[in-house]
Amino acid sequence: MRRRDYLGSLELMVLLAVLRLGEDAYGVPISREIEDQSGRPVPVASIYAALLRLEEKDLVSCRLGNPTAERGGRAKKYFEVTEQGVREARQTQRALTRLWRGVRQLNGATV
Repeated sequence: MRRRDYLGSLELMVLLAVLRLGEDAYGVPISREIEDQSGRPVPVASIYAALLRLEEKDLVSCRLGNPTAERGGRAKKYFEVTEQGVREARQTQRALTRLWRGVRQLNGATV
């Protein structure tokens, strides 16, 4: 990947939430999933900004759902992780695991 193409922590969390949610992956559920799993609230606007970056990197793709009356006739934008996105998530997991190993402050040793 080019220098600025690495995944930031929010982008990684969004990518993982999209994978977890499957076909129901759109802004609000993605935000809820991240909060439920991490305990960190994330505004929906931040989710969509991260999704745009992930889309620009070809790590997610989107499709429009049917327009609904409760949304004023607008359609929901659903997201799914691309094959490249799955590969990037795996590479990031491996890199973080390697970095984590051997850091005694994070592996149960007292500081």
